[in-house]
Amino acid sequence: MNLDFQTNIFKKEKIVLGDTEEYIVRGGRHLLPLLPQAFEGIKQIGVIGWSSQGPAQAQNLRDSLADIKVVVGLRENSNSIPSAEAAGFTRDNGALGEMYQVIGESDLVLLLISDAAQAQNYRQIFKAIRPGATLGLSHGFLLGYLQSIGEYFPANINVIGVCPKGMGPSVRRLYEQGKEINGAGINASFAIEQDISGKATDYALGWAIGLGAPFAFITTLESEYKSDIFGERGTLLGAVHGIVEGLYHWFVRHGYSQEDAFINSAEAITGPISQIISRRGLLALYESLSEKDKDTFRLAYSAAYHPALDILLEIYDDVASGNEIRSVIAANQRFSRYPMGKIDGTEMWQVGEKVRANRNRDQIPVHPVTAGVYLATMMAQVDLLKEMGHPYSEIANESIIEAVDSLNPYMEYKGVAYMVDNCSTTARLGSRKWAPRFDYIFRQQTFTALDQAIQVNEALFDDFVDSDIHQVLAVCAELRPSVDISVQG
Repeated sequence: MNLDFQTNIFKKEKIVLGDTEEYIVRGGRHLLPLLPQAFEGIKQIGVIGWSSQGPAQAQNLRDSLADIKVVVGLRENSNSIPSAEAAGFTRDNGALGEMYQVIGESDLVLLLISDAAQAQNYRQIFKAIRPGATLGLSHGFLLGYLQSIGEYFPANINVIGVCPKGMGPSVRRLYEQGKEINGAGINASFAIEQDISGKATDYALGWAIGLGAPFAFITTLESEYKSDIFGERGTLLGAVHGIVEGLYHWFVRHGYSQEDAFINSAEAITGPISQIISRRGLLALYESLSEKDKDTFRLAYSAAYHPALDILLEIYDDVASGNEIRSVIAANQRFSRYPMGKIDGTEMWQVGEKVRANRNRDQIPVHPVTAGVYLATMMAQVDLLKEMGHPYSEIANESIIEAVDSLNPYMEYKGVAYMVDNCSTTARLGSRKWAPRFDYIFRQQTFTALDQAIQVNEALFDDFVDSDIHQVLAVCAELRPSVDISVQG
């Protein structure tokens, strides 16, 4: 993968991540005056859809751009119209219109409807978009779907991607925080799939900076959709869901009360474990433990790494082959008969509601088994993505940074069950499908090995200590948002 790019507007910087060189662009509000130049030839940006990313991106771009019109496009009689109007996008002020009309009138079309809706309506969308216009995607799912059916984008348009490494509410909230502190925002990857005008790279970078991204790193749409769909099913959502379910029952089986089991599993991962990783890195989590707990951590890490990698390999193969994309499309077609249910009615999540209502954040412990299982899964995901040729910036974001800096803070505030039930449909489906697989394989293999105190795999642990990912995270830490996300309010 070529990790270099050319821009006529913004300053690019070289960073060294592990054994590779990559180039990034730093964002910040001081760059907003450059956006009219970056968006040369673009008079209207159409934001299509109003689910997770739509509200955030429409409002951020409207706030960043003084001379470019931002218009929201929705289906006639969409249930989202009142919400869009409440945010200031109305028919009266020309900032709200019918979806296909907005597509046809816009120079840059940001297609932010659900993945399934993109797959269902892509022919009509391609027909509506003007020749010479630019199609913007915040997820490569549509490319993956087109590849799976042997089709591609129209040859007469630019196709770019800007993919924020966090939920839409995070994108908006950190942008708003950045009004007071420059550099607050959600990092983003960008991709140039098709450039017919020679301006696609500057369009993509302008889009990322307009959203408030502290830094933007290059990828491809294919690499992005593979790592993103895979990551949602791994440490970003599915794996952490399966891990906390398995750990909760393991703690209960070992004599912990239900409340303490929840605290030592879900509360520990979304609270102190994520905070330590975010601020000080993976090794710091291990080093923070007592000598006795370090021994237990190594046992848990050794017991969890290969079972986690087993499931992660299967997920990656399913994503790369198109099977996971087809599964998402098929599941959406079944919703008219069996809508997606919620997960928060089971014992663990009911206990969690009581715990979180009375929590003392300063007294949440870091149990070495929880830390060992979680980090082993993270490292298995990092190692697999590296093996598959993904750049380190993407690996770090899709496996670690997005988890501890964006998603886990919301899980800590609202609960893991809330996250599972309120992410995108594609992510929710992935978590529901794969979390039970992680839960079961850990119960079947990891906890059995741990209870039997099977010997530590010292070579495996040495690989963890010596991994390039620690240097990668140290570099990325210098590029993280200037403030932590505020999830309350």
